[in-house]
Amino acid sequence: MTEEPQKAKEFTITLPGPDGTFEVIALLEHNEDAAQHPRLIKVSKRPLPSPRPASTTERETRVVLSLGSGHQQAAHFFEDVVSPILTTLYGEEGMLTLKIHTTQSATTILELTNEVLFPAANGTTGKPLRILLLSGDGGVVDLVNGLSSKAMSSQYVAPQVALLPLGTANALYHSINANAGANNKWGLHALASSTSKPLPIFTASFSPGARLLVDEARVEEALPTDEKGNGKLHGAVVCSWGMHASLVADSDTTEYRKFGIDRFKMAAKEALYPSDGSPPHPYKGRVSVLKGSDDWTALPEEEHMYVLATLVSNLEQPFCISPASKPLDGSLHLVHFGPTSGDEAMRIMGLAYQGGKHVEDPAVRYEAINGLRIDFKGMEDDGRWRRICVDGKIVRVDKDGWVEIRKEERRVLDVVVA
Repeated sequence: MTEEPQKAKEFTITLPGPDGTFEVIALLEHNEDAAQHPRLIKVSKRPLPSPRPASTTERETRVVLSLGSGHQQAAHFFEDVVSPILTTLYGEEGMLTLKIHTTQSATTILELTNEVLFPAANGTTGKPLRILLLSGDGGVVDLVNGLSSKAMSSQYVAPQVALLPLGTANALYHSINANAGANNKWGLHALASSTSKPLPIFTASFSPGARLLVDEARVEEALPTDEKGNGKLHGAVVCSWGMHASLVADSDTTEYRKFGIDRFKMAAKEALYPSDGSPPHPYKGRVSVLKGSDDWTALPEEEHMYVLATLVSNLEQPFCISPASKPLDGSLHLVHFGPTSGDEAMRIMGLAYQGGKHVEDPAVRYEAINGLRIDFKGMEDDGRWRRICVDGKIVRVDKDGWVEIRKEERRVLDVVVA
């Protein structure tokens, strides 16, 4: 009898099939290396007695493969693991009904959302959609921005998205599944669930002249604008300025991406220990937080190191930035500390890898807020220090510009939960 690999892990998935209810059993060889997806050893199914659970096939299903995300494993993971599981469940004929989209550029998901997904969700009948997204957080933010950019009719039906985390950090996935244990590894249990919850989002408004930086900051693009001419982006994970925004921007290069999640730590060390021996840059600006619907309060400091507002608990699987955040609860939290040495900043951030203990440090301001505003007004001459991060996208604000974020109430996208 052939022995199973030592790291084999069995995923038992109950799904409704077109000709009855089945328990699909997928045995995977678990791989601890995040750069490699697990290998499917075998997959089978067996009938289950009635009653049948609600069918997940009532929605039109589309698969989106982000070929450039993370370690570029999305296509292989779908072909080697996801597709055999779905084929076992639905059969070859059922698989023919799936519509599969692969990204051709950094704008493919946004274009697909604008041209296909939004018109379907917002049509005269409001077609229910189910999206299997093999991507990182960038794929989610493109869906959110595409769905939020147009006026929704009263018949709009928020698409369901099932997250299969193939990005670098996968903050949204790890935050939703922070306490779920190994059963949610690689998101496979999302294939089994027809249960979903609304995805909380925020809107970031920018002063006129703010530019989106793309192609390793070699190209500047205009932002979508609102009726006042202000730039606008939507996010579901984080908006930051200071050290976090800088290290995300500086590490978003082809060379850095070779190192996977370690690229953030590498960029952080370069920012915190400048080669000329100087201390880390003190970011200058006026920061205000929103409590209630219109109660803005200015922070007393005008120099900062870390300014971050987040809707999630984890920015990567072990990095708990906001321990008070619960999965999809819609709360927005501020994490802030002022200028300090590189060693001290590393110490504080190291506490986030210990279950979020940094929020207990007296140097850190941590609180629930409804909005965040940063005004520069000539306080930073170098545009390098006026970069804002919105879910991995980098925007440079003008010298006298500002950015303001607020929680968004609209329901534009639902996330499948196991």
